[in-house]
Amino acid sequence: MNPEQQRIQQSVEPNSPWRQWGPYLSERQWGTVREDYSAGGDAWDYFPHDHARSRAYRWGEDGLGGFCDRQANICFALAFWNGNDPILKERLFGLTNSEGNHGEDVKEYYFYVDNTPTHSYMRWRYKYPQAAYPYETLVTVNGQRSKFEPEYELLDTGIFDSGYFDIEAEYAKATPSDLGIRLQITNRGLQTAPIAVLPTLWLRNTWTWTGEVPAGRLTQVDDQAIKLSHRDYGDRWLYCDRVNGAELELLFTDNETNFARLFGSTNPSPYVKDAFHQYLIEGDREAVNPVQTGTKAAACYRLEIPAGQTVTLQLRFCDRPQTAAFDTDFADSFSQRQQEADDFYQTLFPKLGDGDRLIQRQALAALLWSKQVYLYEVQTWLQGDAGQPPPPSPRSKGRNTNWRMFSANEVILMPDKWEYPWFAAWDWAFHCVVMALIDPEFAKQQLRLLLSDNYVSPKGQIPAYEWAFGDVNPPVQAWAAWKIYQSEKVRTGEGDREFLQQIFQRLLPNYYWWLNREDRDDKSLFQGGFLGLDNITIFNRSAPLPTGGYLEQSDGTAWMGLFSLNMLAIALELNQQGTIYDHAISSFVRQFLNIAQAMNQMGDDNLALWDETHGFYFSALRLPDDSEEQLQVYSLVGLAPMLAVLTLEPKFVHDLSDIQEVMDWAAKHHPELINNVVCTTTECSEQRHLLAIASPDQLRRLLQRLLNEDEFLSPYGIRSISKAHAQDPFVLHYQGNSFGVDYEPGESTSATFGGNSNWRGPIWFPMNYLLIEALQRYYHYLGDEFQVECPTGSGQLMTLKQVAQELSQRLVNIFRTQPDGSRPTYGDIERFQIDPHWRDLLLFHEYFHGDTGKGLGASQQTGWTALVAQLIQELNDETFYDSLGLMPSF
Repeated sequence: MNPEQQRIQQSVEPNSPWRQWGPYLSERQWGTVREDYSAGGDAWDYFPHDHARSRAYRWGEDGLGGFCDRQANICFALAFWNGNDPILKERLFGLTNSEGNHGEDVKEYYFYVDNTPTHSYMRWRYKYPQAAYPYETLVTVNGQRSKFEPEYELLDTGIFDSGYFDIEAEYAKATPSDLGIRLQITNRGLQTAPIAVLPTLWLRNTWTWTGEVPAGRLTQVDDQAIKLSHRDYGDRWLYCDRVNGAELELLFTDNETNFARLFGSTNPSPYVKDAFHQYLIEGDREAVNPVQTGTKAAACYRLEIPAGQTVTLQLRFCDRPQTAAFDTDFADSFSQRQQEADDFYQTLFPKLGDGDRLIQRQALAALLWSKQVYLYEVQTWLQGDAGQPPPPSPRSKGRNTNWRMFSANEVILMPDKWEYPWFAAWDWAFHCVVMALIDPEFAKQQLRLLLSDNYVSPKGQIPAYEWAFGDVNPPVQAWAAWKIYQSEKVRTGEGDREFLQQIFQRLLPNYYWWLNREDRDDKSLFQGGFLGLDNITIFNRSAPLPTGGYLEQSDGTAWMGLFSLNMLAIALELNQQGTIYDHAISSFVRQFLNIAQAMNQMGDDNLALWDETHGFYFSALRLPDDSEEQLQVYSLVGLAPMLAVLTLEPKFVHDLSDIQEVMDWAAKHHPELINNVVCTTTECSEQRHLLAIASPDQLRRLLQRLLNEDEFLSPYGIRSISKAHAQDPFVLHYQGNSFGVDYEPGESTSATFGGNSNWRGPIWFPMNYLLIEALQRYYHYLGDEFQVECPTGSGQLMTLKQVAQELSQRLVNIFRTQPDGSRPTYGDIERFQIDPHWRDLLLFHEYFHGDTGKGLGASQQTGWTALVAQLIQELNDETFYDSLGLMPSF
């Protein structure tokens, strides 16, 4: 094994030394639910960006390109001032939900360039304009734009045309507790420009809320060193190298709220959180502590950088005093750790070309950078802290009040550390699947964490996301667990059965919660509600329907079918060493048969969700008068039933009498239950069995639409809504009101769902990936004989394996350099397409334009869009690719 693999193997425990320090610092703590102590739950306005520099946080910290320990007690980040900005640039700026014409949106350019699983080596890049940052312009112009216009971005202001600084932060651990920091600041302007650079070290404020004294103190040792003495971490030192011709000054203050600025009251402490802003920008020399001590400190470098030149700053954060902090060993540690990172990725993925290697490595780096300390104890948050003003009374009946048992204090994988700096349960599952490529133990630990007693409700519900734990996300955790296990088994020949057993036991309560809670009429048709697909439905499914009644959801029912099959696959695997899972196996089979039958052949009093005339699945609206209305929207909601497919190898069905008895009983007494289950009877027990909601004939009809370039098939993957709705929108008329949905390839013009209302996007990696995997599983049963036109109407026949590969290639092509030198993900953004300092820095957006592939939504949705790394791996490893159709993979 190479050195990084050895470190991973030695550091499987979350608290191991190599994992103690990492990029766990949030990029936005302001505007989060945790910091919201308002009566009405308006998190964005209660703690706005303008407060962030002056107000101590309760539940976390944020910063630029930094790191912290696993509890965020000690934090390090970067701050800058170009001499023109109205505020010190200590954190990323973006629009709040109400300010953006398409919802919240970060307005900065930053990139996660490199990282390793133990964070032995990390790189981060930031583009900082030399002119005054246009805060007011961005807010004003976006506020004037309608939803029919694009977002007004920082590049649109032209601010980078007058020059900017390219800032790269590089981190290398010489040992687990000895972190080297190297900053390279390059002037991309045409003339010499000033910049103040403030590497900042501080303690999270835990004392204000508990009445305790701070756990540590920062003091100046000499004119180049800061000493941190901490109750839990002992003594540490931050050494700051001098640069020829640069002014270096050590500044100290306290991480305390500036009550005078924010609320017009007296400050308990004379030295407050925004002291460095006051000192640099307002010229208040009394703002910093003259005795050089505090709970927040910075090394303030004042630089004058000639055009085209680079200045390098060096710092070292270590647990031992140094007489020569920046000797040759310091420099060697960077080159050594970078080479080890190269060796690590080369060993894992030896078959990649340079283009795909760049995409995959940045995607994985971004996934690793998306780790964040997540602190949130709902009971404490609801009742307030001793010695602090009590929260307003409406809070006790507001957000998350039924989740008082929820308690989190861990490093977790975030969807996006600025736009979504909190977990979302089904995003998390996709993060874990990709993480398993490079750090399987961490991936498994993350899935265990989500399903732990501190997260899951006593009734078995998995919390959805911070804004509404009680909402419902698709139950993909069993899929993720099986995927992680299966991938590990393919790579090493042996899967982690203990992990699989733990997850199975923890998922059983959630499985029965779904059965008891989301199947309203016990008809095996599931509601679910939100389920992540908000923008492609005609209603906000998180809220009561405006028509009254309820939905029998095609996707909700399909998710439960997939849940049943993945639990079945896990139970079959675990049952190889005994028969204790026999009853569970037969139970999952029975439930799946009921789901498949309900979706395809309901009785006279219910609409079948499968529409034989149109060859598609539709949700049904059950109205208050008990009538039903079919919602004929061609979207991912109707493609989701394709995901529920499982191929069983004959010897395992033959050896399991219980599963065969279920099949035989159903064939004899309820043959309608097995119409969509191929080869189930005892007579064909030596053949593979196919369990699927969509039969091969139904699959063929679904694929006619899915592979039609005038409907779902984009040059860059599968659209969320059929393009046919551009000319033929679906509209439901009910009691004088109209509810509709059409095809919008980019940002949505609808405000139905609040915020960024198209945040599930035209082309969306998680659903594309699941569809591709489903095609692989169908191919495993149907083989080369089953072929379809791809694209529809082209006359070109493909096997399902070839179709899956074609879709994978189209998705990866979003990021690949095309023959003309452009990358589709950057669309018409000229600077990203042609500027050599921008064009190879990738953003992994939340979703992508349905016709052009341009990245949209959150710019760093590196959780699920990191699936591009998984697709690249599968396309370049035929053995690994072929194994993905096996469920179970015996």
